[in-house]
Amino acid sequence: MRSKVIPVEPFDLVLFGATGDLSRREIIPSLYRRFAGKQVLPGSKIIGASRSGNTDSFLEFARASISKRCKDPDPGTIDDFLKLLSFVPLDARLDAGWPELRQAIRSDRIQAYYLSVSPSLFGPIAERIGGCGAANRSSRIVLEKPFGYDLESARSLNASLLKTFSESQIYRTDHYLAKETVQNLMAIRFANAFFEPIWNNKYVENVQITVAESIGVKGRGEYYDSVGAMRDMVQNHLMQLLCLVAMEPPWVYEPDAVRDEKLKVIKSLEIVRPEYIVRGQYLADGDRGSYREDAGNPDSKTESFVALRCNIANWRWAGTPFYLRTGKRLRARVSEVAIVFKKLPHLIFGKGKKIYNNVLVLRLQPDEGITMNVMIKEPGLGGMRLEQVPLDMSFSDALGSDGLSASAYERLILDVIRGNQTLFMRGDEVEAAWAWADPIISQWEENGETPESYSQNSEGPRESVDIFYGETPKWRPIE
Repeated sequence: MRSKVIPVEPFDLVLFGATGDLSRREIIPSLYRRFAGKQVLPGSKIIGASRSGNTDSFLEFARASISKRCKDPDPGTIDDFLKLLSFVPLDARLDAGWPELRQAIRSDRIQAYYLSVSPSLFGPIAERIGGCGAANRSSRIVLEKPFGYDLESARSLNASLLKTFSESQIYRTDHYLAKETVQNLMAIRFANAFFEPIWNNKYVENVQITVAESIGVKGRGEYYDSVGAMRDMVQNHLMQLLCLVAMEPPWVYEPDAVRDEKLKVIKSLEIVRPEYIVRGQYLADGDRGSYREDAGNPDSKTESFVALRCNIANWRWAGTPFYLRTGKRLRARVSEVAIVFKKLPHLIFGKGKKIYNNVLVLRLQPDEGITMNVMIKEPGLGGMRLEQVPLDMSFSDALGSDGLSASAYERLILDVIRGNQTLFMRGDEVEAAWAWADPIISQWEENGETPESYSQNSEGPRESVDIFYGETPKWRPIE
């Protein structure tokens, strides 16, 4: 089955931080792939903006990025794509360059301002865009996380953005929300009759959300040591996944209807008790340094791993724990959401028969797909022998590969141009997430406790199983 190509109308996209790492790895390749797929049309303009450089160096940067990050790019298509690109040198905090940017954009087109820069520049750039007259009703501003450092800074940032842009023009990205499997979580829940009746505390024993990384923090240690796993991953990525699992059905699949329901989940989260939280730091392993060595801080008390148990105080989920876990230098690179269903109330097959929980697993990376672990009869003679097998619910065989290989950034960029905010966070949603996370972080900072140590290539600190407190379920293996 081929996905239908629906092009977006020609637009002007200004890419701040044009020659940065995110631009090289994701944004430029994503724009090229959508151009090659005939969704970005030749009438569009992509304007790089940075403190240093020129159009020639930006074109060279873009060509190298496409050649490295895109599979078998066509040289002629690259040349045609590069005709869309130009460059304006400017500094976010100085006047020079902004009049030239204003002249480069077209007021009769959609303008997207993509801020692939340090969060400290979000406010100043937004105000400069407004000050030079480059913003109008057709403008959108796109921000990468983090959206603030805590609740106070998030509120300050939102207030700064709203001086120039309305909430409907602000696009706060979380690329996890644009992954194919996450999108299918919505479809599975709200487009099928057989899941929704059992999607509640009566049938679900627990929910486990894991984002495990095999890499460490070397190369970005100074930044990471100032934030830690809680700010870097839990408050945004894992929180968004939790919301999509736990939310009530929106009345319609539209941006504010979906985000209203996510906000209700965040506000329903109970305060996390200290015994339901475990923090960790990875140790050295041969020639690979410890977290403290990678961070360049021998006295660091910042966590590279965190696991916690969350409880949602509403009728659907009361009594069903949500377990969140993320960390660096773990056994494998895995991101998944696992819905663990309760065991049967009565077993008809006699004593000694081992029955495992049914588990619906949505894997975001490395291989996106959906499986359902079910009990079946073991093939062959010899009586009723039971075993658990995964029921493959991936879509590549049924639908083909078209569209499944598109990156999250491709979808996000096109949604910005189309004006669809469903996959983007609203300001009050961001603030509510910080209001939940701040007391946890403040308690750690006040207590001054050192995180637990864990070995590299492990599943984190042994203490992370303690948050189950004698309950039957345990963490799913990281593999």
